[in-house]
Amino acid sequence: MPEAVLNLLLIPLIKIVVLLGVVLLIVAYLTYAERKILAYMQVRLGPNRVGPKGWLQPIADGLKLFVKEDLIPGGAERFVFLLAPGLIMVPALLMFAVIPFGEPFKVGGRTITPYLADVNIAILLLLGISSIGVFGIILGGWSSNSKFSLMGGLRSAAQMISYEIPMGFAVVSVLMMAGTLSLVGIVEAQRQAHIWFVLPGILAFGIYWICGVAETNRNPFDLPEAEAELVAGFHTEYSGMKFALFFLAEYANMMVISALATVMFFGGWLPPFPNLLAGLWASPVLAWIPGVVWFAAKMGFFLFCYIWFRGTFPRYRFDQLMAVGWKWLLPLSLANVMLVGVLMLWWKG
Repeated sequence: MPEAVLNLLLIPLIKIVVLLGVVLLIVAYLTYAERKILAYMQVRLGPNRVGPKGWLQPIADGLKLFVKEDLIPGGAERFVFLLAPGLIMVPALLMFAVIPFGEPFKVGGRTITPYLADVNIAILLLLGISSIGVFGIILGGWSSNSKFSLMGGLRSAAQMISYEIPMGFAVVSVLMMAGTLSLVGIVEAQRQAHIWFVLPGILAFGIYWICGVAETNRNPFDLPEAEAELVAGFHTEYSGMKFALFFLAEYANMMVISALATVMFFGGWLPPFPNLLAGLWASPVLAWIPGVVWFAAKMGFFLFCYIWFRGTFPRYRFDQLMAVGWKWLLPLSLANVMLVGVLMLWWKG
């Protein structure tokens, strides 16, 4: 097989298939993990009927959604109604293309990178792709021809646009510290600095994480899907696999937010405390721990925090949600950018 075909077609295709398979499998079992962890927090059993200890419950849920009757409301805007779930799910999966999960490794003398592409403007690309998902939620609510779905879509538009702004400023402070927009470059900058960016950028991380929870419409910011007030929000009229796409996109976006928190603030695949424990990590005892394991452990912790929040915090009122975004997080994010700028000038001067 020609070398060019192997490098430009076959290897990227294998990476895409493996990445999509792993992401969708994790998304499926993240729903199981959430139900079991919440059950433990609430002193009940959770899923325990399908398979040993309920391990096959995600498979059963997927089969159920495949065979459920797929309804379209009579007054719905049919084309937009069908398009909306794809406008949410496709961007959620596209963002994984530029997320680096570990260091390059060799297979048969060939260097394999555990990511699809190292784009020099990866952060801008991710911010642009993520904004497309807002259209899917708005259009899904509007095209359903339901007042409850429409209100859910409008709430989502206000919420997601409001929290995108302080999140963007939190990301800017990371770019100022790293000096690059490449996600691989951000990890390497933390390696060279011998410190995770969460330590000098603790305020930026707090802003980013709060905004990330709000962007994914999770407790305590799940106003677009406030079932007690809006039946089920923007996806009230959806059923079958179209509803499942909304559901899967939410969990995929949780993984993206967690992965970016790992890359930008917690060293990506780097081990903890590289400046203090360099000798320990280089020892034969722990040398077998690959970077992708560190990445998965950090990302798993953030996903656990999502579930923990859901079992802990009550939902904000909508006016409280807007006040947090505009009155607190936006001024704090602007102040944080100026503070990081001053510290960077002092450090380099």
